[in-house]
Amino acid sequence: MKSELSNKFFDTYGQQPAATYFTPGRVNLIGEHIDYNGGLVLPCAITLGTWLCLAPNNDQVIRFKSMNFPEEAVIPLKSAYEKEGTGWYNYPLGVFNEILKNFQIPVGFDLLYAGNIPVGSGLSSSASIEVVTAYAITAYLGLDYDRLALVKLAQKVENEFIGVNSGIMDQFAVAFGEKDKAIVLNCDTLKYKIVDCNLGDHVLTIINTNKPRELAESKYNERVAECQAALQALNQEITLNNLCELTADKFALHSHLIKDETILKRATHVIKENDRVNLAAKALNNGDLDEFGRLMYASHQSLKDLYEVTGKELDTVVEFCAAYPEVTGARMTGAGFGGCAIALLKKDAEADFREKLTAYYTEHIGYAPTIYISEIGNGATTI
Repeated sequence: MKSELSNKFFDTYGQQPAATYFTPGRVNLIGEHIDYNGGLVLPCAITLGTWLCLAPNNDQVIRFKSMNFPEEAVIPLKSAYEKEGTGWYNYPLGVFNEILKNFQIPVGFDLLYAGNIPVGSGLSSSASIEVVTAYAITAYLGLDYDRLALVKLAQKVENEFIGVNSGIMDQFAVAFGEKDKAIVLNCDTLKYKIVDCNLGDHVLTIINTNKPRELAESKYNERVAECQAALQALNQEITLNNLCELTADKFALHSHLIKDETILKRATHVIKENDRVNLAAKALNNGDLDEFGRLMYASHQSLKDLYEVTGKELDTVVEFCAAYPEVTGARMTGAGFGGCAIALLKKDAEADFREKLTAYYTEHIGYAPTIYISEIGNGATTI
């Protein structure tokens, strides 16, 4: 990818790039819709991601171009920016806006992006673009940002500039990921530990439903608000900053405070899913993939019945996986309403799995999924 991107950069801008950077996408192995509730998640970086070539210019403009999107933008270098429409370049533009709050950017930049993360699939293409931009600009200019500062910057872009109330997991995973490791991240304290993710005789399979996630942003914000409503109800008797401060046992003592049945379902998912992350981390650490697979299926069922974010497409994938003998566990990953599922698949079954799942899914949904076999890869890096 680097040489192809460098050649395209030269064709586009008439000069060689000064530097090339890469940031991956991520999958969350378990712990969905937990990050904004202050709980535990278990993501890992994948080998799909976003590449960025850059070179400074003396024109006092920032030029945004991508090999994946038709929209281009040439924006004068200013002291602050606002979101412009719905173009993809708002994600890196928001990064510039955030950096400019603390540092002057002395030169313009020519930027060329390329990625192989399916957009809108739930694999964090937006976090990948944000973090690769922040990593690249701060590294090239020698600005004082460590990885955690970059993560917080990118999350702020997502929340305040783009307007999506996401937690910090996506940005954290794509910045801190390590090959063949997963991250147990406390989204409240940002304390984390790296755990071995030895999949043994299994591979990580990513199944893109190819359903556009038009509802994801609005429904995501709706779920955030519902969790806040649950928290407000519980705080009539106890003091909580986040739902995930509760254990399942303590929640059972106070759940009567939540009068709305839908709000109760949302909170029940969050608290039980948080417990599943602890159990899943132990299972991975012990090499117990059967237990890990059981927890994956339980997570998906909760996301379907209690959190109501799966949908026919994701449910069809997991339904097939549950009946396919070479799959040990499967679940949706990401915000839901389309996007991707993941499956732990026995090695050497990839071709048969791809053929049979494609036929089953196409019969039930009317079009084919896209299936990727991924390794667990490293976080943001200079190429």
